[in-house]
Amino acid sequence: MSIVVRFKPTNLTTGQYEESIRRIKEAGEFPPDGCDYHIFFGSEGDLQVSEVWDSREKLEAFGERLMPILAEVGIEFSGPPEIFDVHGITRR
Repeated sequence: MSIVVRFKPTNLTTGQYEESIRRIKEAGEFPPDGCDYHIFFGSEGDLQVSEVWDSREKLEAFGERLMPILAEVGIEFSGPPEIFDVHGITRR
């Protein structure tokens, strides 16, 4: 079952986000297997990421490789991401 994941970092800047994406791409990990949508949004001081994944297992597998990179860049979280089951998707 697909899931929606909402990450709310405590201190994310656009520069940190761009650096983390650069490093993940350099490692050959982006876009990750199983991630249908990756959305970076908000304004400085309240930047967030939401994603749609094929499954929780694919999210967790990618997280094992992602989290060390985010830590190196200095991105922190106040808690685990919110995860919701997807009940339907409508595309334009």
